[in-house]
Amino acid sequence: MTSRGAGTAFSRKNYRLTTEPEKSKVTGIVNSRLLNDYLHRVFTSADGNQPAAAYRKHLTFQNLQEHLERLLAEENGTEDSRDQAAEGRLGPSTVVLDHTSGFEGLLLVDDDLLGVIGHSNFGSIRATTCVYKGKWIYEVLISSQGLMQIGWCTLNCRFNQEEGVGDTPDSYAYDGNRVRKWNVTTTNYGKSWAAGDIVSCLIDLDEGTIAFCLNGISLGTAFDNITRGAGMAYFPAISLSFKESVAFNFGSRPLRYPVDGYRPLQDPPVADLLKARKLLGYLKNVIHIGIDVTEGKLVEKDTSMWQLQGEPTVLITLAHIFNYFSPLMCKVYLVEDVLMTFLLSILERGGAVEAHPLIQQLLDLMWLLMEEYEVHECLKQLLMSLLRAYRFSPIIPDLGLQIHYLRLTIAVLKHEKSRKYLLSNVLFDVLRSVVFFYIKSPLRVEEAGLQELIPTTWWPNRFTKEGKESKDVKEESAEERLRRRAYERGCQRLKKRIEVVEGLQVQILKLLLNNKDRGGGEASRYIFLNKFRKFLQENASNRGNLTVLCPPEYMVCFLHRLIAALRYFWDGHKAKTPAALSSEEAYVPPQLFYNGKVDYFDLQRLGGLLSHLKKTLKDDLAAKANILIDPAELQAVTMDDLDEDEESATSAAQSQRPSAALAIGGALARPAWLSSPTLGRANRFLSTAAVSLMTPRRPLGTLEKIKVLTLRVEQRTREDIEGTHGNEGLLLGRPPEEPDQPITENSLLEVLDGIVMMYNLSVHQQLGKMVGVSDDVNEYAMALKDTEEKISRCPKRRRDIHEELLKSQKVFSEKLNHLSRRLAWINVTIYSKEKMQDIYWLLRVCIRTIEHGDRTGSLFAFMPEFYLSVAMNSYSALKNYFSPVNSMEELPGYEETLMRLAAILAKHFADSRIVGTDIRDSLMQALASYVCYPHSLRAVERIPEEQRISMMKNLLAPYEQRPWAQTNWILVRLWRGCGFGYRYTRLPHLLKTKPEDASLPSLQKPCPSTLLQRHMADLLCSDRDLAPSFLNSVLNQLNWAFSEFIGMIQEIQQAAERLERNFVDSRQLKVCATCFDLSVSLLRVLEMTVTLAPEIFLDWTRPSSELLLRRLAQLLNQVLNRVTAERNLFDRVVNLRLPGLESVDHYPILVAVTGILVRLLVDTDVQGTERATAVLLADPCFQLRSIQYLLGHAEPSALAAAAPAVDKRHFSLHTYTEYISTEELAKVEQMLNHLSEEFKQAAATTLPTSEEDLCPICYAHPISAIFRPCSHKSCKACINQHLMNNKDCFFCKATITGVDDFTKPASS
Repeated sequence: MTSRGAGTAFSRKNYRLTTEPEKSKVTGIVNSRLLNDYLHRVFTSADGNQPAAAYRKHLTFQNLQEHLERLLAEENGTEDSRDQAAEGRLGPSTVVLDHTSGFEGLLLVDDDLLGVIGHSNFGSIRATTCVYKGKWIYEVLISSQGLMQIGWCTLNCRFNQEEGVGDTPDSYAYDGNRVRKWNVTTTNYGKSWAAGDIVSCLIDLDEGTIAFCLNGISLGTAFDNITRGAGMAYFPAISLSFKESVAFNFGSRPLRYPVDGYRPLQDPPVADLLKARKLLGYLKNVIHIGIDVTEGKLVEKDTSMWQLQGEPTVLITLAHIFNYFSPLMCKVYLVEDVLMTFLLSILERGGAVEAHPLIQQLLDLMWLLMEEYEVHECLKQLLMSLLRAYRFSPIIPDLGLQIHYLRLTIAVLKHEKSRKYLLSNVLFDVLRSVVFFYIKSPLRVEEAGLQELIPTTWWPNRFTKEGKESKDVKEESAEERLRRRAYERGCQRLKKRIEVVEGLQVQILKLLLNNKDRGGGEASRYIFLNKFRKFLQENASNRGNLTVLCPPEYMVCFLHRLIAALRYFWDGHKAKTPAALSSEEAYVPPQLFYNGKVDYFDLQRLGGLLSHLKKTLKDDLAAKANILIDPAELQAVTMDDLDEDEESATSAAQSQRPSAALAIGGALARPAWLSSPTLGRANRFLSTAAVSLMTPRRPLGTLEKIKVLTLRVEQRTREDIEGTHGNEGLLLGRPPEEPDQPITENSLLEVLDGIVMMYNLSVHQQLGKMVGVSDDVNEYAMALKDTEEKISRCPKRRRDIHEELLKSQKVFSEKLNHLSRRLAWINVTIYSKEKMQDIYWLLRVCIRTIEHGDRTGSLFAFMPEFYLSVAMNSYSALKNYFSPVNSMEELPGYEETLMRLAAILAKHFADSRIVGTDIRDSLMQALASYVCYPHSLRAVERIPEEQRISMMKNLLAPYEQRPWAQTNWILVRLWRGCGFGYRYTRLPHLLKTKPEDASLPSLQKPCPSTLLQRHMADLLCSDRDLAPSFLNSVLNQLNWAFSEFIGMIQEIQQAAERLERNFVDSRQLKVCATCFDLSVSLLRVLEMTVTLAPEIFLDWTRPSSELLLRRLAQLLNQVLNRVTAERNLFDRVVNLRLPGLESVDHYPILVAVTGILVRLLVDTDVQGTERATAVLLADPCFQLRSIQYLLGHAEPSALAAAAPAVDKRHFSLHTYTEYISTEELAKVEQMLNHLSEEFKQAAATTLPTSEEDLCPICYAHPISAIFRPCSHKSCKACINQHLMNNKDCFFCKATITGVDDFTKPASS
């Protein structure tokens, strides 16, 4: 490879050379004297001295190759020394991980055998080469900061799933996760590592020591007196837990942090390195030296502005250099050590990347003078080295290293041909290129220089009862204000530096999204689109494949940079096309979801599976979108059919048109990350049994039928995406509801769709995770404040306690200093105002997309579920994750956005077009959360009245056959603050305990909605069928929930009374508490109904009123009797105070029941009171004692035995004066007096009923109804209640056709 072609014949161009002077004018080659001077200046000898002109050999292009070979052979006698130096090492000269033996557990090893990912509990692996003498070093690039033990082991070490490197004799390890060193025993050592760090492992077998360095800083000697001698040789080794990943550098690349006296396990290619450096020197000389043909002399040139300008002399000189230089540039070590260093030195002069056209010229030269496969390999290795360098550079205050590598990346990608090759074959196929858009967060703030950047730290130290930061700024002292302002200034300094890096990252994406490329083939944007879609598919479909998944922290940064680049192009298009929409009005049009032009893999649609939707909605597609589905293509709906059709369909699709993206360069070896997995079965369905798109009904001139196949992602071209005359591209099948106006370029719509999908895949989850640092700061701040208060209260005589408290104070302060600086970094990179605006923009995009999709009627079912998920999650993120730093209220159009989102939730939580139970539950939960906060509840009240009434009607639908707990909770929230004693945020008995999370919806202050209550009252009163079915279902669920609760507390009580120690299952306790909470919330909904529409129970002209009142009275009596009985089951379980049953107490349930009774018996007209009283007293379960219990009137026997502390032993509403008003208490007293009086009168007038005349079902009321046709009898209450759910007779199961009144004949 070092000599391709003899003389001047080159592989790509055959230069015809001659020394005849008359020919020189024709060829453009300078005269022989000047050429000789030029070549001697370019090709200097190794010592740099040029011999005098008289002694110099005359150089021409004919003898240049021989001269060049002689120069390259000088000082090349180092190969002999390499073999001598190999003493002390055993094994192959190319050192890799030994993936065939010597490892334990399941591990995923990269194709280059240098990267490894843990895929089991604690897998171990060692290298192929060992050392027994001398000083050696290797580096480990930490990709994740979890549990790993890195170091050295011998061949005799045996590892398993519990014991790894350092856990056996003769194995030594450093663990930066736990900050310890391991050799059978363990002690503290070193510093904690983070993803992006480099650990150097050093072994000195002459002295018998092992040491480690972190990012080039020595951590000191870890082990001395290690075992040496015959048979003792040490292998590099690692043990790592599940999902942890690292990459090794044994010397195949230049060490990032070499240590004097220590050699890498793999020797550097010394001879090739010398050659490459010499050739690079000659290349630099060519750039420096120009030929002035008119003057006939050589001149010094400004290298930065050098251009080839078609000078044959220079070109042929360069061709000679590249003849030797090209093969060397395929080697990883040389690309990183020689080429990358040279290119970086060009950019070191500062200024914009555009100010250095030399890099573009050099890349032109490479494409001109190197073989294509050599350029490909060289560019691939250059980008891999750049990515590695960027990712594993330590963070310094000005982020100079990161900026340096990003600038070179931009310079390379500015070269169009290189960019297209890298996009097509490297950036997403071989590299984790998303790393370029990531800014890592420093774990050790001291090394990152944050102490200099943010010298003053600050943290919140004013807290509310719930532990939330107080918003009251008036309390802030002058000193605190100064500290906070100094801290904010430091954060601003940090922000400016990070914005420089972010700007460069956006520049990279702008290059990748360029669609104005001048060269041949597809524009960069269309190659990027196809790769981006594949990237999304791999992250959506391979949730368990660790080698493919993009870490969420990278996704967050990628999302923000992509939004910035997208909006730049979107608004650029708007400037050129005024009719188009601006990025502020962006949305994804609904036809993308059903026309088959964009692949959504196997992601769930709102209406279910795509194949099902195509079958059921084919008529709607034809009528609305002009899309006809070929029936033949829908026959392969079973997955078994698909496998058979796969090969023929794919080959047919490929034969239709060669892929433009794949035509550039051949396939590369599968890399460690993002190599394409086989497509899933559901995905094959999209490409094989594709929808045929025909557009005969649109006025396209001719009515000719056009059949369009859905293409595989890689096969689409610019025309498929953007469309051409008569072809709408991605926008094929516009429904009539969609406005006929340009939105933007079609390709940008697909990028936007991908951004929404990215947010759904992992960005939201990561945003929630990073809030943890802010929570830590608050916890430590509270602990510090608590400690300082204890110090102030500590008596002077207890100096021992005082000293301990001072130690604690110091620890908390140091931790807070560290955390507040780290939090500053996170707030700038993740939660800044600009990032918040990005998420807000995304929320608005989703809202507009859902609104446009909703207008299409049945076709809305084609929309992927993730659009609704992102709308809900992005709002949740803005409210919960960004709020401590930035206020959501300041966002433009915030109120309108809130209202539009409220309208979406209100409309779609019960939308029949949405079939997925998970997404329906999410919508319901989002609505439930929405009504808990005053600002979002007001947004619900601002939606159009028709939608509000529709929402309330859906909430009042019968509870059977649907998840009712959430809708019940929504109704309760609308009522909370209006009910009897229902103004509490937390239950009285829980006030002393700290809530787990004070921002939970259930812990918000009551904010009832009188407007929505009014709608509910109107609906219940006006719709005669709605009220009975709704209330019957509520009563049924209350009966079930309370019965379950009583059954469970019986089991818990029995378990607690057993003598042997036994534990009640925590899950059972949780279910028990849930049943109790459900019972209380159902009672509150009944209280709400009784208050808003009492006529449903008390207006007996309504057919079901009396029955509903009887059922209500029956259930209320049961609840009262169970809860109020002296020394009963409920009392005993409440007094146990079991963890998990905190919410179970007398107050919530008794106050809810009291509220209903007061409304029925006191706050109504005379007739209503009489009816309610009669029904309540007629119920056989009624006990006056239960009503007396509410006010603490205990039974005489109990009073006699009571201790003085009556309030502790007996429940009484009088003790809750903060929660229950005096007016409410007076009403309870009035109710008790009324019932006492009525009870006495009823007892005096009631005649005993013989057992034969009692209803055989309830044994509580006399027989009063006879059934047709079977003539069986019962009381009216029993049969009416039964007929609401069942039409069969109690006794004979005959179908009941009617019920008549029954009166007992007088004669009997």
